Amino acid sequence: MALSVFDVFKVGIGPSSSHTVGPMRAAVEFCNFLAGKGLLDRVERMQVGLFGSLGATGKGHASDTAVILGLLGEEPDKVDPRAVADKVERVRTEHRLSLAGKREIVFEPDTDLVLDGRVSLPFHPNGMTFTALDDAGAELAKESYYSIGGGFVVDEATAAADQLVAEGPEVPFPFTTAEELMDHCRTSGLSFSGLVLANEAVFRPEEETRAGLLHIWSVMNQCIEHGLSTEGILPGGLNVRRRAPELWRKLRIDSQGAEDPMRGMDWVTLWALAVNEENAAGGRVVTAPTNGASGVIPAVLKYYTEFIPGASEDGIVRFLLIAGAIGIIIKESASISGAEVGCQGEVGSACSMAAGALCGVLGGYTHHIENAAEIGMEHNLGLTCDPIAGLVQIPCIERNAIGAVKAVAAARTALHGDGMHKVTLDEVIKTMRDTGRDMQAKYKETSLGGLAVNVIEC
Repeated sequence: MALSVFDVFKVGIGPSSSHTVGPMRAAVEFCNFLAGKGLLDRVERMQVGLFGSLGATGKGHASDTAVILGLLGEEPDKVDPRAVADKVERVRTEHRLSLAGKREIVFEPDTDLVLDGRVSLPFHPNGMTFTALDDAGAELAKESYYSIGGGFVVDEATAAADQLVAEGPEVPFPFTTAEELMDHCRTSGLSFSGLVLANEAVFRPEEETRAGLLHIWSVMNQCIEHGLSTEGILPGGLNVRRRAPELWRKLRIDSQGAEDPMRGMDWVTLWALAVNEENAAGGRVVTAPTNGASGVIPAVLKYYTEFIPGASEDGIVRFLLIAGAIGIIIKESASISGAEVGCQGEVGSACSMAAGALCGVLGGYTHHIENAAEIGMEHNLGLTCDPIAGLVQIPCIERNAIGAVKAVAAARTALHGDGMHKVTLDEVIKTMRDTGRDMQAKYKETSLGGLAVNVIEC
């Protein structure tokens, strides 16, 4: 079993990979299960339960909307974000939906879709059940799924086996830790990104991997551009104003004057804000490694393309290969789920990934990359996930901007050193995992602690 960088980077919609993308994918998977069993044409009603963190913050994270879209057969990477509101409103108004786009059934969102934050399913805080009923109300099928972070969805059997993905091809350089990856680099003579590219070759030809990663960057860049030009108030009731367009205008004016040595960091901040405002509005984003942390890597990669002389498409590919590999290590060794370990697993992971990737494309060797990634994670340890009103807005949007700036600083710190350091990336990832396990549930994407209860919603 091996993860691909495309398991880490997924095109989807906001505002959350675990609470929006995951439930949508789970609903599609259940529909496919029904079709595979020949049951789809017998379904008359559907009942869905969202539990734990999904139930606690599901409304703010649009989990209910995501489930409806998934039952309609919509997929995160293909659904048009502009059409979402109309599709869901039609279901709520007509009390019916076309299951998998094929089977017209009665569906009452207020009673058939239940959010219960008081109950958790056994294997993860983000658990959900789907039940299909026939015309007599008898159960045709029932399945439980878990959204385990970053858009990853597993069924109950896979969750019980503590697996992330189904069995796949064997890669030439298997790794689940940074130490294993670096050992492979030493024995093979391959660079960090070169080794990851060699592993990806078992999934698809090299040219497809490169094209796919450039497509991921294209979606990230489009998200930045859309965020820079879209004014307005973010949905959800907090009345949070989009700040990226105004800051963009200001920075363009300021750039015509005297040179500011910190100008680059202002742009990094802006790009991260633009992405996460798009995410909060339900726009098209790339899970990197989660939606809640989706602004960090695009902002740092944009910094590379705009501020680093000699930046190239090859550099973009290498950046994403390195970032993806670090994300795989974190996912395998700990978690990227805010509901499981807090925001240290989301923005902390994104900061670590971006720091290592930037260090690599700036000329750092394997030991520099590992050091940069370690610095990025170490200084996000203990970061809680406490979204006000369950919305991925405060503190999430600014948290991405600060995480992106930290990543640049971490990369530069590692580059200026000799790669020797006392704390390894594997040790800091284990510490993140242990800290997350010790963290009280109210600080892990439940909106029951931290800023979520100490700031008055207005």
